[in-house]
Amino acid sequence: MSTPLTLTPPAVPALPIVVDSPHSGTDCPSDFGSVLEGLALRQGEDTWVHELWGSAPAHGATLLAAHFPRAYIDPNRSLRDIDAALLDAPWPGPTEPGRKTELGIGLVWRLMDGQPIYDRLLGVAEVQERIERCWRPYHAALAAALATAAASQGPRWHLNAHSMPDDSYRRLGLPDKPLADVVLGNLDGSTCDEATMALIEDALRGAGYSVARNDPFKGVEIIRDSGRPERGWHSLQVEVKRSLYMDERREKNAGFDRLQRAIDGALAALAAHARRLAA
Repeated sequence: MSTPLTLTPPAVPALPIVVDSPHSGTDCPSDFGSVLEGLALRQGEDTWVHELWGSAPAHGATLLAAHFPRAYIDPNRSLRDIDAALLDAPWPGPTEPGRKTELGIGLVWRLMDGQPIYDRLLGVAEVQERIERCWRPYHAALAAALATAAASQGPRWHLNAHSMPDDSYRRLGLPDKPLADVVLGNLDGSTCDEATMALIEDALRGAGYSVARNDPFKGVEIIRDSGRPERGWHSLQVEVKRSLYMDERREKNAGFDRLQRAIDGALAALAAHARRLAA
């Protein structure tokens, strides 16, 4: 892995819109050391999501995508989300493990769909190296992009792009029920306004997809950190169902182009909204 991320600037006059894909990375670092291989190790990837949102720069948005796999280190987790069961020594700093850590998918993943990723405990220095090489550069790039978007002193928009397994309720340990095609999360209204939520929802529903709000995904650390709707900083997590655009071997399926067009339409609607407010 030569670089941990790609940052693509706007291809047309810039708008205060940032799209980031923290989980679509597929470049496994040489020191990963997983006992899982191939598809067994890739179940957590949001494969191709950065391509689904690839037209963002053509609408005036900045696009950020991670190269490293989220199981190696997850940019959408707090640095305090340390899994003590994964380490061979106590963590030297403060920790605040949450529900995702209990499931084995904290800052550094311990489990992949219930299977151990490692046959050993990790050293504290190993995890610290992953933080410095991957987590911090990603967050620095995102913070810089968001700061640039906010420089106009007007509103800014941040879309945090993901994909979700069709059996998400089971994986989360929740009662099973039909999963919507798209789940929009704003931490129950705390990270973006209703106008932004409704705009993206209407665009995707208009393209023929079912949309749910904050169920089962409300958003995690990235939108918690970046969303301040009282300041005009709107951050929304967008989860799309994986079977809509790829198969079980993580190859694009016949639905990829349709979903990509729908996302392009949502980006166009958001860009028009940003221009109206700027005018």
